Amino acid sequence: MNENMKVYDAVRTVPKTAQKEIKGGRMAGKTDINPMWRIKALTEQFGMCGIGWKYEILEERLEAVGEQIAAFVKISLYVKSGGVWSDAIPGTGGNMFVTKEKSGLHVSDECFKMALTDAISVSCKALGFGADIYWGTDSTKYDKSNQSSSTEPKTSLSDAQINRAYAIASTKGIDKTAVNDWTSKKYNKQISQLTKAEYDALVTAMESQKNVEKKQKDG
Repeated sequence: MNENMKVYDAVRTVPKTAQKEIKGGRMAGKTDINPMWRIKALTEQFGMCGIGWKYEILEERLEAVGEQIAAFVKISLYVKSGGVWSDAIPGTGGNMFVTKEKSGLHVSDECFKMALTDAISVSCKALGFGADIYWGTDSTKYDKSNQSSSTEPKTSLSDAQINRAYAIASTKGIDKTAVNDWTSKKYNKQISQLTKAEYDALVTAMESQKNVEKKQKDG
């Protein structure tokens, strides 16, 4: 076994009991992962929280958009391997604090807790947690017969997906021009022409606090 892939391969597959299809909203049809599965898997791979893995909350903030207010949490996740703590694995998560609904404004008193859960999931992505869900084209032991057709077809992104990417970039201080310059440099195409895998990689990079403008310079 490739030692570099040991953790990735151990946590890439999410058990069916920890998966739930999202029925409504913008994420309809996608898969929600039970957050306790990540806690269990982190503990299995590295040890008890605080001893084998831990996280540090770096920032909690609220941002208003019209009458709605979003909550964001930024963390650093650390895991211990061979008795040595890793460098910080960044993650930023978000959830709604004030949501405008048909009946009026709804306030959530769990917004920071849910944003923290989201941030942990972002950090865990870098270790391969749930990889087979986030990247459906990656080969697994279950789809060897389909490896020859694993190349993802080119697709056009919806306006909602493009606007979501721009919104995430804006929270990092990255403007639309920088995002488009990076996609042109890396993929030789506009953001609207990215495949789903390319789009997901872009969003994950920005959610993980990676600097898009630096990627543009580095190529």
